[in-house]
Amino acid sequence: MSTTRIVIVGGGYAGCMAANRLARKTDPETAAITLINARPDFIERVRLHQRVAGTGEAGTPLTEMLNDRVSLRIGAAASIGDGVVTLDDGTEIAFDRLVYAAGGAPRGPEGTLAVGDPEQATTARARLAALGDGAHVTVVGGGLTGIETATEIAEARPELAVTLVSAGEVGASLHPSARRRIHDELAALGVAERRGTYDPAQRSDLTLWAIATDVSDLAQRSGLRVDADGRLTVDRYLRSVTDPRIFGAGDAAAVPGQRLSCQTAMPQGAHAADNLVRELKHAPLRPYSMGYAGQNVSIGRRRAVIQAARRDDTPIRLWFGGRAGALFKEQVCAMAKAAAGSGRYTWLPAPRSARTPATETPSPETTSGRTPTGR
Repeated sequence: MSTTRIVIVGGGYAGCMAANRLARKTDPETAAITLINARPDFIERVRLHQRVAGTGEAGTPLTEMLNDRVSLRIGAAASIGDGVVTLDDGTEIAFDRLVYAAGGAPRGPEGTLAVGDPEQATTARARLAALGDGAHVTVVGGGLTGIETATEIAEARPELAVTLVSAGEVGASLHPSARRRIHDELAALGVAERRGTYDPAQRSDLTLWAIATDVSDLAQRSGLRVDADGRLTVDRYLRSVTDPRIFGAGDAAAVPGQRLSCQTAMPQGAHAADNLVRELKHAPLRPYSMGYAGQNVSIGRRRAVIQAARRDDTPIRLWFGGRAGALFKEQVCAMAKAAAGSGRYTWLPAPRSARTPATETPSPETTSGRTPTGR
């Protein structure tokens, strides 16, 4: 009896979800599962602002997150070839099927530290702790990460002068009434808001980059087709359009209508695993479908804003905040980690207008072999 070698590249929300789900749904006699990750820890990226502020931690050993059936290999993937992943030390790991969950690669301009990068967040924590009274801290990015970082620092270190810089409306993804609450919370914590782009000439003793749009360039370096942002191009089944043995999930996969978040990474990881299992059983693949429920943003440790949304991710007037919001946000973060560690997850389908026919099956030319590379 032959053994199918399944490799998952990336140990974030999507990668852990896929690995643990595959461990639950495949036969150990016929499937061997290996997860490759550059660091030994699973990182709760939704908590990296806590690492920066010194109010919490974001890492958990992957050995505590993965099913015993999953073999863990610590190392950075340098390239993905024809049925083989090459690590940066030259080691080659062969695969029959692969889940590409390489994730994001947050980076900022010289002189800044990216909140979304675990190592840079650790550096930022040390530099922040060394700042004296009256020091200036600048957070660049008016999205949810920027709001969380600025308020976390302002609450933990009220003696510092914190400024949030945003090119657009702060909290633009929230309903206008929820945004007004965000502005009130920022003002109450003494966070100054400045509209505009990052200016290195502005005085700042520590500048934190809270804009996370960059992703791993592993797919592009490997000759797999990617979109304009470097994300792996996938079909409606989450398979690479270059190599159908590869499924994509998470921040580094180009799934239309999906934003970067653990709320999207986990259903993608689960669906990629499910379709991989269907393929091994010679069953029809199912198109990916996912709808949103809302967004959550922490305001320090004691408050939050919880925003409800339509399944197309459009925010609605319904939201709540305060201490109840903080408790809710904490539960959401804990549940996301638990789900990634168990491989058990359910989610809302996409709005009916955005769904693809459930009966549609892959065309013959995309079900076997490696197709020519294209960009």
